[in-house]
Amino acid sequence: MNLLVTGAVAWSENELNELRSFGNDIVFMQYENSSLPCEADWIEGVIGNGLFLYHPIEKFKNLKFIQLTSAGYDRVPMDYIKEKNIKIFNARGVYSIPMAEFALSGVLQLYKQSRCFYHNQKERKWEKHRDLLELYGKTVCIVGCGSVGTECAKRFSAFGCHVMGVDITPYENKDYEEIESLNRIDEVLNKSDIVVLTLPLSNETHHLMNYERLTKLKKGAVLVNIARGAIVDTNALISALESHLGGAVLDVFETEPLSENSPLWYMENVIVTPHNSFVGEGNKKRLFDVIISNLKNIKGE
Repeated sequence: MNLLVTGAVAWSENELNELRSFGNDIVFMQYENSSLPCEADWIEGVIGNGLFLYHPIEKFKNLKFIQLTSAGYDRVPMDYIKEKNIKIFNARGVYSIPMAEFALSGVLQLYKQSRCFYHNQKERKWEKHRDLLELYGKTVCIVGCGSVGTECAKRFSAFGCHVMGVDITPYENKDYEEIESLNRIDEVLNKSDIVVLTLPLSNETHHLMNYERLTKLKKGAVLVNIARGAIVDTNALISALESHLGGAVLDVFETEPLSENSPLWYMENVIVTPHNSFVGEGNKKRLFDVIISNLKNIKGE
């Protein structure tokens, strides 16, 4: 296969050679927004992330295979890909472990008031806090029960939480006490202390967490968004944080980077990170294993 490999991840020469060992001819392109290093008609397969944001997919007349280095499909024209029967694979499971660890650590930072103790340490201020919270016994609602959501479920369960799931397609999974359908989300939100968003962005999930739904959350509840920013109505979230929410752990935003003028930067009960929750030292090996497995399967067909 004629493969275009982009710099969406850092490749070693040994890894590129292993891709070649399956009979693939490879052209490397560091930046996806730069000019193509070859004729688009030559390319039969692409390994990358945002290439089609900058290069119309219609130019790739012989495209048969796409391997995304991200878990989401929101950067590719899925209607066209389905119409042309192009095989597409995402990085399912690659980033689940670090994202789940991030979600858990963010809630613990809020519950244990880590920010306050950090500031006190800088000022050498000895001050006890008597209102720290426990994860044990809390009800956690995970919205989106795929690989990321399930890794979250495992970790919150290990802390003695009651873990409920909400998914577009409910199914049986031992890591959740129960998984409800998306149209029953309000019933689960009403009794949740912590809500973790791990579902994909679509027309159905855009602003899923709107003002009406955020008001259904319990007083003191914590919202974690490690999915996509547009799943949450930002203005509605700010209002909810100012009124009844206990806090939010936000790694994704409707507009990235987050505006310097956003009130979210200054809220003591909000943790803001720059779309960084997926980072972990095991990612590269997991991603490479996924890519090799998919290429082998394609070759064997």
